[in-house]
Amino acid sequence: MQDTILSISGKPGLFRLVSQGRNMLIVESLDEAKKRFPVGARDRVTSLNDISMYTDDEDVPLMQVFQNLSQAHNGAAVDLHHSKATDAELADFMATALPNYDRDRVYKADMKKLLQWYNILVGCGYTNFVEEEEAPEAE
Repeated sequence: MQDTILSISGKPGLFRLVSQGRNMLIVESLDEAKKRFPVGARDRVTSLNDISMYTDDEDVPLMQVFQNLSQAHNGAAVDLHHSKATDAELADFMATALPNYDRDRVYKADMKKLLQWYNILVGCGYTNFVEEEEAPEAE
């Protein structure tokens, strides 16, 4: 899942990689419309697997932050709207997702995007964001 969910700069929401063509990607929006369209080389496309959040220690992969949110909210969407949330509500939300986030480098816009993306993914049925490592076999 991590490699097929994409963010495209300049376009709101998230997209699923459907196919790859010559010098383009075919993506599908994760909203109700499920609109498919080509994305060219000029568009900046980023896999969610390649994004991380700043903390006071090391950067944490975005998928781990989503997993933390999923565990904190029992796999349900957050009852907070990204565009109407106050600064205090966003700070509380972020502390739930990542308690030791870097308060100087994680901006309000980053928190809003995290909230929006998490709710989109949960609305599409994604609940497990981190692949479970296989348990070592007993000898």
